[in-house]
Amino acid sequence: MRLVAFEQADGPHIGVVTDRGVVDLSRIDPAAPRDLDAVIKTGQLDQIAALMVKAGDETHHQIGDITIGLPVARPGKILCLGLNYMDHVAEGPFDKQPFPAIFMRSSTSLVAANQPIIAPAVSETLDYEAELAVIIGKECKNLTEDNALDAIAGYSCFNDGSVREFQRHTIQWTMGKNFDKTGPFGPFMVTPDELPKAATGLKIECRLNGQTVQSSTTDMMIFPVIETLVYITKALTLEPGDLVIMGTPSGVGHARKPPLWMKDGDLVEIEIEGIGILANPIKAE
Repeated sequence: MRLVAFEQADGPHIGVVTDRGVVDLSRIDPAAPRDLDAVIKTGQLDQIAALMVKAGDETHHQIGDITIGLPVARPGKILCLGLNYMDHVAEGPFDKQPFPAIFMRSSTSLVAANQPIIAPAVSETLDYEAELAVIIGKECKNLTEDNALDAIAGYSCFNDGSVREFQRHTIQWTMGKNFDKTGPFGPFMVTPDELPKAATGLKIECRLNGQTVQSSTTDMMIFPVIETLVYITKALTLEPGDLVIMGTPSGVGHARKPPLWMKDGDLVEIEIEGIGILANPIKAE
């Protein structure tokens, strides 16, 4: 299933995106859940699949006519990988890491699809990073290669917007990775059955004002999804609604000569094969 959280005058709704349009679960059954965040955190995805059996060919909206929300509005943890594509490592000052390089983002940094990324007034160094987002659906600790995929509710697109100047103030990247409304996420959550195992081999791209600036595939990750989840859960308990953001390929703005920064009036798009296109305008603070 390709799920979308969206807003109507009466509050949040959940849609299932088909080739014909968006099926509004509330139109199928008024008692249907309306909060995708809550559905993920309470393990009710099977309930949505059961509702879709009743829908037939019925649709209620077109994707361009709805206000899309975050697939997970209130993630408990957002864990991100740095330096996870070898070509990206090669364009920067760092060496290949022996273990996944983990940092964290805050929920206040998130931005829904089609909503503006805020270019901060204090710096002009706002950069793009096309990334695969893994949405956790079960509480898990000490995962193994055999059961790691069981913890995944779905996948989405992410743009790990980075204020490079602040990222490099210290050896920790937290400041540059957490400016308010710099981390677009969405527009859909796609369940694992719709994609190759562990989301491998998917084309991933970033376009800035229509120009392709990043292009790779998810099988170029140094630490793929399963290995990353096994590593993280050696230390952390992952919980439903947590996000794991899988790193970016080469082509980022800071590595270009001259650097290519996102600025007011730009449009940035992240596209991942089989998942969708995450588009956001840039707006000055």
